[in-house]
Amino acid sequence: MTQIDGTSEVQEYIDDMARTRGYVLDYHKVMAKYDFEVLQAANNLVNKAYLEPRLLDRKTKELIFIVSLTVMRASKGHIQSHIRVALDLGLTPQEILEAIEIALPEAGVVAFQTGFEAWREVVGATGLEPRVAAHDGGNGAS
Repeated sequence: MTQIDGTSEVQEYIDDMARTRGYVLDYHKVMAKYDFEVLQAANNLVNKAYLEPRLLDRKTKELIFIVSLTVMRASKGHIQSHIRVALDLGLTPQEILEAIEIALPEAGVVAFQTGFEAWREVVGATGLEPRVAAHDGGNGAS
């Protein structure tokens, strides 16, 4: 496995990804070091479909991304990175939750719980505890 030294070009690329996206995933960091060309190719697709201004604004695209990741049962951290960007863009926790709820009718409660748990942790949402005896049902996360 050939490792690319932390050249200034590669480091600047990762820094630019962080500035543009508002986050970088672990695989971005490792790919920058081990297969920079493939990272660039994958990132170019993301730039065209998601980041560059087109007909949909960034807030709308962010909500679509959150719902897509929820339905696909992506990792909680990946979903949370997009929830944080959505909040940074000015979306409210309630708007983000409403988008995640779209997963319920088509993808079901298990997929919904993936996105919901990611959202709950990021925004610090708490619930009501029952006043009667009941077993704890957990949070739906694996």
